Amino acid sequence: MDLNLTEEQQMIQDAARRFAESELATVAEQLDQTKDRNILTAHCKQLAELGFMGLNIDAQYGGTDAGAVAFSIAVTEIARACASTAVTMSVTNMVAEVIQVVGSEEQKQHYLPKICSGEYLSGSFCLTEAGAGSDPASMRTKAVKTDNGWAITGTKQWITSAEFAGVFVVWAVTDPEAKKGKGITCFLVPADAAGITVGPAEKKMGQHGSATNEVHFDGCEVPDNAILGKLNDGFRIAVAELAGGRIGIGSLALGVGLAAMEYAIAYTRERQQFGKPIADFQGLQWMIADRMTELEAARLLLMSAADRKQRGMSFAKEASMAKLFASEKANQACYTALQLLGGYGYMQEYPLERMSRDVRITSIYEGTSEIQRVIIAREILQAAG
Repeated sequence: MDLNLTEEQQMIQDAARRFAESELATVAEQLDQTKDRNILTAHCKQLAELGFMGLNIDAQYGGTDAGAVAFSIAVTEIARACASTAVTMSVTNMVAEVIQVVGSEEQKQHYLPKICSGEYLSGSFCLTEAGAGSDPASMRTKAVKTDNGWAITGTKQWITSAEFAGVFVVWAVTDPEAKKGKGITCFLVPADAAGITVGPAEKKMGQHGSATNEVHFDGCEVPDNAILGKLNDGFRIAVAELAGGRIGIGSLALGVGLAAMEYAIAYTRERQQFGKPIADFQGLQWMIADRMTELEAARLLLMSAADRKQRGMSFAKEASMAKLFASEKANQACYTALQLLGGYGYMQEYPLERMSRDVRITSIYEGTSEIQRVIIAREILQAAG
């Protein structure tokens, strides 16, 4: 087993790290405090120029075609500096991938170059609703057949990047008489379609820089060729694509956790108490050892899931394992890092306070930790016969 990065993957990691350090780290605190969308959209354009908005998209559609491993590595590096930018990048890649995997050639030609090039600043996934979070099959958004196509009506909640997305991937019930989860269809809806209203940005605990909005569809009409994949096959598409998204969120969590611990480690080497650096105290050394070991294990789980995806193997269980472990251990890492700084860690003058807020959502969105455990157990029990 070769765990070394390929030359291309190493180049992508280096490029992501340089961009994160030079462009993101210097304004991450400002973005968090001001929620200035101009900063974020500028980052989106720059990421597109670097090829990071289509890392797993074929070159013929404007993508980088670097694979799932490179995607995971890049998200981790971006998240080391700014989780808000990283989640925008992760979701946009996710939108591009679902179009590439199940879209028609016409849809791929129309949408993918716009996403990869940055013409569309982002794409958005419109799946979650107020009554359909961990249970998306209970969604109430509906699409009714019309003479010209379909009319979509309903409200989606907590949609990343909705206020500046170029295209929405929208799930709606098209056969209300079908068994639960069987009558749902996926649609591609351009952001300028009539009947779409994007609500104001949500006031969140963390990741202040990323846009999170409600999206209202009021008889939004789309043609028949807006269907992504097959009619009434949308739930299967959602389940499949969420697995890939979990690699992105796990990678994001890893990046935040690593950044927090690296900051704290540097601090413990400088901070003097009782006549010596606090890094010399065994109790603190064990805290550092445990967290860094856990983060390394998270990295390996993520690489395994990404590699399986890249090879065309089943990876849903592995993605859930990686997302569960990485998000929970990154939360612990941020808590430990803040503790290592003591009272300073609690101050907004230092980045640990922001990182602790930013990382908290990673064990909730893209499937809660509890849902990941359900998926993992189900996969294991099915395999056992």
